[in-house]
Amino acid sequence: MKHPFTYFFLIFLFLSSCQQSYKLAPPPEPYGPVPTEAQLQWQRMEMNMFCHFGPNTFTGKEWGDGTEVEDIFNPTQLDCRQWTKIARAAGFKGIILTAKHHDGFCLWPNPESEHTVAQSIWRNGKGDVLKELSDACRQEGVRFGIYISPWDRNAPTYGTPAYNETFRKTLESALTQYGDIFEQWFDGANGEGPNGKRQEYDWPLFNNTVHQLQPQALIFSDVGPGCRWVGNEEGRAGRTCWSLLNTDGFTPGAGAPPQDTLTVGNRQGKYWIPAEVDVSIRPGWFYRDSEHPKSVEELMRIYYQSVGRNGLLLLNVPPDSRGLIAAEDSARLMEFAAALQSVFAQDFAQNASEIKASHVRGEKNPITQNLKNRTQKTSLSANVQAYGAANLLDTSYHSYWAVDDTVHKAWVMLDFDKPESFNRVMLQEYIPLGQRVSKFHIDIMLPDGKWRTVATETTIGYKRIVLLPMCTTKAVRICIDESLACPVLNRVALFKDELYSNLAEE
Repeated sequence: MKHPFTYFFLIFLFLSSCQQSYKLAPPPEPYGPVPTEAQLQWQRMEMNMFCHFGPNTFTGKEWGDGTEVEDIFNPTQLDCRQWTKIARAAGFKGIILTAKHHDGFCLWPNPESEHTVAQSIWRNGKGDVLKELSDACRQEGVRFGIYISPWDRNAPTYGTPAYNETFRKTLESALTQYGDIFEQWFDGANGEGPNGKRQEYDWPLFNNTVHQLQPQALIFSDVGPGCRWVGNEEGRAGRTCWSLLNTDGFTPGAGAPPQDTLTVGNRQGKYWIPAEVDVSIRPGWFYRDSEHPKSVEELMRIYYQSVGRNGLLLLNVPPDSRGLIAAEDSARLMEFAAALQSVFAQDFAQNASEIKASHVRGEKNPITQNLKNRTQKTSLSANVQAYGAANLLDTSYHSYWAVDDTVHKAWVMLDFDKPESFNRVMLQEYIPLGQRVSKFHIDIMLPDGKWRTVATETTIGYKRIVLLPMCTTKAVRICIDESLACPVLNRVALFKDELYSNLAEE
């Protein structure tokens, strides 16, 4: 007869073995460059408003020459609260204002310049657009950003070493009086100043000044470091769009990477510098009575090719000479917001009865999860709860489907009890762990049970919206064909755009 201790020991070994088999696998390690928390929050804003406003609003020029009389700037009905209310209603999370364009005119009383609102008749020289807009942004819950061009066609020191210090003090003036700045927008424009000379910009000085004064602000330029120009002003990110970019040896402006590289990014990029897609609602950047806003269809195309391609949309809506956003533009933005709402209000993936995954992290076999009662998780292993494909359908940003590190190809499949129709497929990678997927395709099941591929694409990133012809099916399969590391996705959604179904991938 065995000693009772032997039985207890055997039971202990059995329970230990069971515990080991259900032990939660560790989460995936980050792969490559990853976003900072500020970059992640910026990307999740998705759409921001650009406001080009200044002397050009009154002269009709795109680029002023710096000789404008200060009194020309005189918006008689300026109401920044109107801007922010419209922005918020249209779904924009932030506003970036051209505080100083190439003409050098400053929309705040910059002590480093004699070409500012303080020298104008507006508000008897006591006005400050930055203060009014930053206050309005706080009141409406919209984040505030600033564009300050380093080119200055008015500053007498432009083209000399002294100007870099002047510009540093200009940044200091703008970045210390108006609260938190979420984005500092630089471009690389570098033309002649009033003395006929060009400036050699001290970009390390400029960037360090921003980082010191506004540590959470993202710096936009051709080479970031916070976010990058997308390489065009057409509202279009690349159909392949990496948030990664190699910038060593490059500078903003003439020293920037090629425009097609900025549009696509670098597959093995050294730095996380996501794409910002800037485009104007009108043909020009500054308001002109002779111009009119783009159609809703054009704005929807821009949305799909910017936010829907791993970019952030920065849509310019220029105030008019009264200091108001024109009624025509406001109405168009509300129509645009309504169109987005009509498309994205209902996610047909939520109607799935089951979701299947070829792989789940920590599990040896394919996993099928019943979606009819998602609250009952007690029967699921810890790995399926943590990394199962059902996480793709919840509303938590920080839950995701993941597979083992050695797996670079995998699929998930949604099954429906009855056929569902859709023509937009939205996918999201969990970018806090890096951008990984480099090729995927989408299949739908035909009535005879065979699969048909309806799209083959490359990158996903923060968000990818694939435009399809209208599909009706009882099953859809997302196949990751190539990934730089194990794929980690946190959303799959199906939508129906019936108003603009003619829009297709270009």
